[in-house]
Amino acid sequence: MTTDTENKSIVERALAQLVGTGDVDALAPLLSDDFVHHRPDSTSSTKAEWLAAVRAVPLDDLRVEVHHVMADGDHVMMHSRRRIAGDAGPGIAGVDIWRLAEGLIVEGWEIIEPVADAAAHVVWYEATAPTGR
Repeated sequence: MTTDTENKSIVERALAQLVGTGDVDALAPLLSDDFVHHRPDSTSSTKAEWLAAVRAVPLDDLRVEVHHVMADGDHVMMHSRRRIAGDAGPGIAGVDIWRLAEGLIVEGWEIIEPVADAAAHVVWYEATAPTGR
């Protein structure tokens, strides 16, 4: 069984290989063959589908600022801000949750939000909140 520190190191190594080199193929060996990636819209993708989607990202131009990486057992969570080089905008905030088993990433969840839209999303519940609180 791997430790929190080992799991965190695996995820950090995967990120460094992906963002640092832009080499999606270097990421593939860190994913289990039955890897599944989940999106907030309830869609999921296989390892091959997810790697193909990552290849479509302009990785050479992507800048990732990692703000937090935390591990709890077989889960590693990462909070980051992502921008395309040369874009002066605020970029997107992302939270990734990875589940690991036997030293490989077996499952991932990703939630991203354009930072410029964050203020509008903070009050999403007010439109449906019961009155007379």
